[in-house]
Amino acid sequence: MSVAIVTGAGSGIGRAIAHRLAEDGYRVTVNDLRAEAAEAVAAEIGKTAVAAAGNVSLEADVGAIVGRCRDTFGACTHLVNCAGHVHQARFVDLEPAEWDRMFAVHVRGTFLMTRAVLPAMLAAKAGVIVNIASQLGQIGGVELVHYSAAKAAIIGMTKALAREVSVDGVRVNAVAPGPINTPLVMALSEEWRNAKAAGLPLGRFGEPHEVAAAVAFLCSPDAALFVGQTLGPNSGDVML
Repeated sequence: MSVAIVTGAGSGIGRAIAHRLAEDGYRVTVNDLRAEAAEAVAAEIGKTAVAAAGNVSLEADVGAIVGRCRDTFGACTHLVNCAGHVHQARFVDLEPAEWDRMFAVHVRGTFLMTRAVLPAMLAAKAGVIVNIASQLGQIGGVELVHYSAAKAAIIGMTKALAREVSVDGVRVNAVAPGPINTPLVMALSEEWRNAKAAGLPLGRFGEPHEVAAAVAFLCSPDAALFVGQTLGPNSGDVML
């Protein structure tokens, strides 16, 4: 049985991933910082999902999230690190606390969640980890230096960990979406969104379900040869 944890799954891309994996037959633990959001998505999915509220940047919360999954469905076989936070500011106006929060949620959260589930995956010699990065971690973003830096760190973490654990049966990859129609992106200024949309070869922002499809592929046996890769559902903003 495939057992997934999806962090940041109370809305947007995470919610779409949780729904898609459930449709594909996974048992899904829905995590979000907001308990009501996690519970709502788990209720939408039904009996094959359970809510686990918690802050992925806190060790105690991470332990509770992973324990909730294990106690309900068994050991996590697929981890999707999707918890995210966005904040827009010019670099010269950034406060250290804003920089630290960005790295706490994205980088520390990905580290702690991965560290919590990896031993069981290594013992089973099987497992999949998908980290949600961003195309801004590849090309950078105006007024989003801290966000871009955190997402770049996730891409680097993905590659390095993949080199460590692939031989032991654990596949680690990333997905770096472009701008997607989510509450997170809608929180950015209209000026920023209009400028970004105007420069996209596809001419539009993506939808959460389109990112979920890329994640579902990486989670599936069809992606057996994908190791340390970063897939880019990004409307053509980055072409590799």
